[in-house]
Amino acid sequence: MAFAMHEGPFGDISPNLLGDVAICVDAASREARDMAITTEVRFDQLLIHGILHLFGFDHERGGEDGETMRKKEEELMKLLQF
Repeated sequence: MAFAMHEGPFGDISPNLLGDVAICVDAASREARDMAITTEVRFDQLLIHGILHLFGFDHERGGEDGETMRKKEEELMKLLQF
């Protein structure tokens, strides 16, 4: 889950702080098993996904927004895979 700090009535308190990303390691491990990938890879996917949300990307709008976010996730994952 991503929690943007620049939204809401106190969003201007720390304008340089994007927010927080919370990842449940147990859920990431279960999802990794279901996807036949390592927990570390799933964790990286979830972290990238959350950070992109903090930067304003939103796949829930669908269409081009969703595709743009998916492509950015793939691009960033490739950077992590030396």
